[in-house]
Amino acid sequence: MGISDKRVGIWIRVSTEDQAQGESPEHHEKRARAYAEFKGWNVAETYRLDAVSGKAVVGHPEAQRMLGDIRDGRITGLIFSKLARLGRNTRELLDIADLFQKAGADLISLQEAIDTSTPAGRMFYTMIAALAQWEREEIASRVAASVPIRAKLGKSIGGRAPYGYRYEDKRLVIDPDEAPVRRLMFELFAEHQRKRTVARLLNERGYRTRSGEAWSGTSVHRLIADPVAKGTRRQNYSRLSDRSKAWELKPESEWVFTDVEAIVPEDLWERCRAILEGQKAKVKPVARSAVHLFAGIARCHCGTKMYVRSGTPKYVCEGCRNKISIVDLEGVFLSELRRFLISPEEIAAHTRASEDAMRERERLIERALADLKKLDVEEDALFALHREGGVATADFGRRFAPLSERRRQLDDELPRLQAELDVMRISSTSQEEAINGAKTLTEGWTSLTQEQKRQMVEATTDRITVGKDEIEIQLVALPLRTDRQSATEPHGFIAATSWNRAG
Repeated sequence: MGISDKRVGIWIRVSTEDQAQGESPEHHEKRARAYAEFKGWNVAETYRLDAVSGKAVVGHPEAQRMLGDIRDGRITGLIFSKLARLGRNTRELLDIADLFQKAGADLISLQEAIDTSTPAGRMFYTMIAALAQWEREEIASRVAASVPIRAKLGKSIGGRAPYGYRYEDKRLVIDPDEAPVRRLMFELFAEHQRKRTVARLLNERGYRTRSGEAWSGTSVHRLIADPVAKGTRRQNYSRLSDRSKAWELKPESEWVFTDVEAIVPEDLWERCRAILEGQKAKVKPVARSAVHLFAGIARCHCGTKMYVRSGTPKYVCEGCRNKISIVDLEGVFLSELRRFLISPEEIAAHTRASEDAMRERERLIERALADLKKLDVEEDALFALHREGGVATADFGRRFAPLSERRRQLDDELPRLQAELDVMRISSTSQEEAINGAKTLTEGWTSLTQEQKRQMVEATTDRITVGKDEIEIQLVALPLRTDRQSATEPHGFIAATSWNRAG
């Protein structure tokens, strides 16, 4: 087991039904702690919600403390028994998962074998995002169906009236206080042709936005570009992007235009618009940052993560200045990936070893559960015998002590065995995801975008270590051996390949 700086929390909320089946809060905590131990993680916090119904979970002080610790980065992962113990319904679970993903934190559900710190586990966030998007689209489609109709009727479709206007009897009319300021804005821009200059002049003259803030170049641009000032109100033309979380334009076929009273003459608005368009044409688009396949995944032999510096064709270690070219690393990676997939015997061996190890843990868990039931019978019999006078009080303690010690041992052993099985199940799922990702990569490498390649690399690769004369690539992680000390150690396809630095 490795040592990690990852700090996690343990979430404990055991239902009445769980406790009736013998699953105490202590049992769940031991199982979660054992899982963290096998992963080499540090348990920083424990959150216990005793006797709390599902309806009261998120509002509970412990839940709020946990969410605050995630936002602040005090913990970067949360281990819990099953998803139903975390959220009371799908909507609540979606919200919590979204918060975790934005914070870069991991969710680890032992029963569902979900660990988002693994490649396969990260698919959970993908599914959660798809569910959330579907729900948003369902709501949006119902709302969107009514928006064009309301807009064509001149009715409000939400939001405040544009600056310079106000609603009166649900109709848009000119605001006598704001309209002169908006008109002055156009006149100043036509004269100076600089948005920041217009904002400065308005501020110096004591004018402020509707909310009392100082004018900025951005707010001036927005109000000048909006055709409502010339008497053409544009509605249903934008939406919030799910991907970038920024406003984007809808197709022009969906836009709705209605006539309102103009604040400025149309020729003045057109003159200002032409100035804006001319300035936009002179601005060079910002170059998009390159997506490097192995940035942060490749590590130098000294342990430092390697990145591509701007304007250079190499991954560089900032610690010891070790380097490898982008082309060389990509070539070695793809070559070893193909070699791995040409070895079905090795893949089959991984699968058999994983299944054998899990079956052994399942048998040990069944044995421990059977022993606990047997202990229940023996303890009940001993208590009954004592009540009937068949065992003296002085002798009762001597005969009960070994039963009590055996129960303590099993109470410690059972959650540890379950945690071992949890690690194996999650690792096995990661193996399947990695193999599928490797096949996708090798079969369609030339047709994939750089972003798609990066996603597949993350799904298939545990680590890449760049030495002075050798590159080590570890792809699939899963348990191969069945002895207690090494059953949960990560093993997998490890390719150690020599490479020519000069090449």
